[in-house]
Amino acid sequence: MTSLLPPSTRRRTDAELRADLRWRRPLALVATLGGVAAAVSTLLVCLAVGVVGWFLTDAGAHGTPSGALRVGALGWLAGHGSGVVVQGVRLTAVPLGLTLVLAWSMWRFGLRVGDSVAEHGPDHHGLADGERDWTVPAATGLFTLGYVVTALVVAAFAGSAATAPAQGRVVLWSLLLCVLAGGSGIAVGSGRAAVRMALLPPVVRSTFAMVRVLLLAWLGVSALVFAAAFVIDGDTALNVMSQLHLGPGPGVLYVGLMLLVVPNATLFSSSYLLGPGFTVGTHTLVTPTVVSLGPLPMFPLLAALPDNGPTPAWTPYLLALAPIVAVVAVVIVQRRQPTLRWDHGAVRGLAAGVLSAVAIAILAGLAGGAVGPGRMADVGPLAFDTLVHGVTSFGIGGLLAGTAMTAWRRRRAGRTAEVTDEVIDEVAAEDSAGA
Repeated sequence: MTSLLPPSTRRRTDAELRADLRWRRPLALVATLGGVAAAVSTLLVCLAVGVVGWFLTDAGAHGTPSGALRVGALGWLAGHGSGVVVQGVRLTAVPLGLTLVLAWSMWRFGLRVGDSVAEHGPDHHGLADGERDWTVPAATGLFTLGYVVTALVVAAFAGSAATAPAQGRVVLWSLLLCVLAGGSGIAVGSGRAAVRMALLPPVVRSTFAMVRVLLLAWLGVSALVFAAAFVIDGDTALNVMSQLHLGPGPGVLYVGLMLLVVPNATLFSSSYLLGPGFTVGTHTLVTPTVVSLGPLPMFPLLAALPDNGPTPAWTPYLLALAPIVAVVAVVIVQRRQPTLRWDHGAVRGLAAGVLSAVAIAILAGLAGGAVGPGRMADVGPLAFDTLVHGVTSFGIGGLLAGTAMTAWRRRRAGRTAEVTDEVIDEVAAEDSAGA
């Protein structure tokens, strides 16, 4: 009935007019420019690093500024999985630290785009009623289009027959990053994510919460184990640095390069802790029970590798970390979002473990690649075996924790013997309202 009322005759202030214009920005223009800006912002940083590195290495005595800019652009493309050819050898390993920076930029610009297009489409009442809304998909598609076109232009200008960055991989990685990071940012910034999540069943929301906690906890544990191994053999890393005879400028750049691959090393550590391990060259294997290494390149981070030969008696016990982390993650979420239903408790824990294992396996598959000629073309975690071991460890841990927490919740309610379907439905309704 409010639509039948006459419009207000009050004259709006300048601030209200500016606010109205802000919320009514054209979606196509804002989303497309947002994608371009997300690409250009990180590209400019990489170009600046390329120029600074050119001066730090030899004070600009060799090469040209355009060559330094091209190196920075190739580094930016490498974060998109392009790979690069160096002296006739194709290097395909992706510095995931740079990829994380790119994803963070997409997320931040996605939030701004989502905030700018929030008033397009139906309002929150219509969204809650299930009204069809294409705002987020349309904005994500245009955001992706702007980003991919920018990436292709950079690849065309920076690439050459000698370097040959793979444009197809650039497009694929850009699409995935834009949809996952940029699209999520747009959904959150526009408020659609909160509305859609509220419409999901409580058991689904709880499962997603467990997956988030489990993944963060497991990656944190993997990073700590890698850091501990690196610190223990820190003397070896320092010895490698000294043998490289790097000056202050090249040394700073080299340390920066190592920081970019720390996420890769974390995923190597993750695969190691799950059991399958990883390779550092053809016919090599590093696991808690077997370590078989050959000649290694002079790279300080490799100091974290265990010694070649028989492993210590305590290392197989590291395999217990995965189910322990799964149990802790499920317990944390179950305490905040409890349930009295056996099926919900078990399914949430098991599903969270399986989904986390799939995510870890996908990340492990992205962490490796060719890092040199010959035998160094086979470096990386064993992704499929990581999936199998992850499903087993995380799945069993999550299932046991979910079932045990449900039993504890029922016992704490003091009505274990009298828990009826009516009581279960009542508690489920309370949990749903609280969530």
